[in-house]
Amino acid sequence: MDELLIPSNRTAKMKHEEQADPPARESTQAGKSSPLGRFGDRVHQITAGLMGSDSPLGRLGGKVHQIAAGLTGSNSPLGRFGGKVHRTVAGLVPDALRREGRTKDKASVSAGMEELIGSVEHAAVSLRTVARKPAVIPVFLLIASLCIAGGVFQTVYTTGYQVTVNGTKMGVVSDSASVETVVQAVEDRASAILGYDYTVDADIQFNRVVVEKTKLSSSVSGLDTYLFSQIGEVMKRYVITVDGVVVGALDSQSQYDELLDQIASAYVDENTKSYSFSEDIEVNYDYVSASVLQDYDQIKTLLTSSRVEAATYVVQEGDTYYDIAYENSMSLSDLMALNPQADIDSLHPDDVLNLNASVPYVTVNTVENVSYTENIACPVEEVDDASMYVGDSKVVTQGVEGQAEVNADVNYVNGVETTRTVLTYTVTSEPTTQVVAVGTTERPTWVATGSFRWPVSGNITSYFGYRSIFGSYSYHSGIDIATSYGTAIAAADGGTVVWSGYKGSYGNLVIIDHGNGYKSYYGHCSSLLVSVGDKVYKGQTIARVGSTGRSTGNHCHFEVRYNDSAVNPLNYLP
Repeated sequence: MDELLIPSNRTAKMKHEEQADPPARESTQAGKSSPLGRFGDRVHQITAGLMGSDSPLGRLGGKVHQIAAGLTGSNSPLGRFGGKVHRTVAGLVPDALRREGRTKDKASVSAGMEELIGSVEHAAVSLRTVARKPAVIPVFLLIASLCIAGGVFQTVYTTGYQVTVNGTKMGVVSDSASVETVVQAVEDRASAILGYDYTVDADIQFNRVVVEKTKLSSSVSGLDTYLFSQIGEVMKRYVITVDGVVVGALDSQSQYDELLDQIASAYVDENTKSYSFSEDIEVNYDYVSASVLQDYDQIKTLLTSSRVEAATYVVQEGDTYYDIAYENSMSLSDLMALNPQADIDSLHPDDVLNLNASVPYVTVNTVENVSYTENIACPVEEVDDASMYVGDSKVVTQGVEGQAEVNADVNYVNGVETTRTVLTYTVTSEPTTQVVAVGTTERPTWVATGSFRWPVSGNITSYFGYRSIFGSYSYHSGIDIATSYGTAIAAADGGTVVWSGYKGSYGNLVIIDHGNGYKSYYGHCSSLLVSVGDKVYKGQTIARVGSTGRSTGNHCHFEVRYNDSAVNPLNYLP
């Protein structure tokens, strides 16, 4: 319930007035029933209990008394009325304010009072000229006193709510609802920070008081700050966010600036023109959960580390599970765990696989200005040479590369060059022409063309790379093409037969050396139609499909090897 603070010496003042001026009381009682008497009594009710004669309003009442006494004498009814006005207006500032020690309130209104007192003195001169009209003067003095006192009080003072939080006075507001708005805002913000519904735990009281209008406010300054300071789980720091996600909090803006400089320093040198971050990194002095990372070194370690993000990969022609796992820094088992629906033995182009991609927590973009010498390639002139086969060539006259001095801006992402912008390019030496002879004679059919064809037509039942077979995982060095028993197997390209016979798990096997670093294998054959040393042409039948060796059915096992290392055949077949 609101408390209206009112003066406590009201009765004492009234008693003092009765003893000090009996004639005035008799006079007043005599005229009490008259309209003027009733009006004077109403004035007494309004001004009763207001503060003592030392105040500016008290001096104003005294001045009114002097005027009245001077006009008709202090013992006359008008004089006694002036005394009553003096005592009534002797302290228009409430005890409530005096109890709060606001003695400075006198000073705040003194100037206005002195001006009003001057106005009353001026009025006295005029009143003396009409002193012979006693019926008019008391009425005028009564109305003037009431208007002056009431007007001054209403101009300077008003009522409001003294807000007290946990015993501490926070200020005076015109409306208690403004405090409730602040409390609700603090609760909402704290709930969002902490992740659960938070309720302000504070003793907030409102007391209705009289106050100078200049001291009244629409809201309590600093209330939200005080309430937040009482929440142990929340603190105010320089909060760092990366793409809107809080990663830590520091004590100062300078620490944040130093942190970014140190992160970028790994990629910055004397040639660096500028640097920036790909991510939206911000710092704000704000409230945050006290549980966030606050150690400078730990925040730096986090921002310079990598994080794992979900990604996908579209299978390309010739890809294997092993290749995909290796290229994405994953183990084969991790890749398989992320793709339980995929068949490791039947990977097809355009299949989509799930990956765990490791990406930097923050990405540093730098621009460096570099100067360097660049070689200029020789122009090439070709001349026909019938002594060489078509597709063969040799250098007749060696050219010499030219040189140029270059200045460029180079863009890097975490130290890896992405683009280069040439600013100046100055040729210091011109290149000379290189002459190359090219063959014009048709190549024999048994000479390799440099490209492969399919040895048989059919479905691929097992791809290149790791596979599950016979109850375990093993590395498959070729592809298996299923087709019917006895189907003709063609040489993938021209070359010389270097193996034709039985070879362990391959069963019946033909190996052709194509003379250019490449060899092709044809395994599990039912019969072999060529011998070692035979020269075969591209497309020539060299064997027939079977299931010899370690095999589960009729198929052609086809391998391609370059410098005796197995490579994925699908990378070479049309």
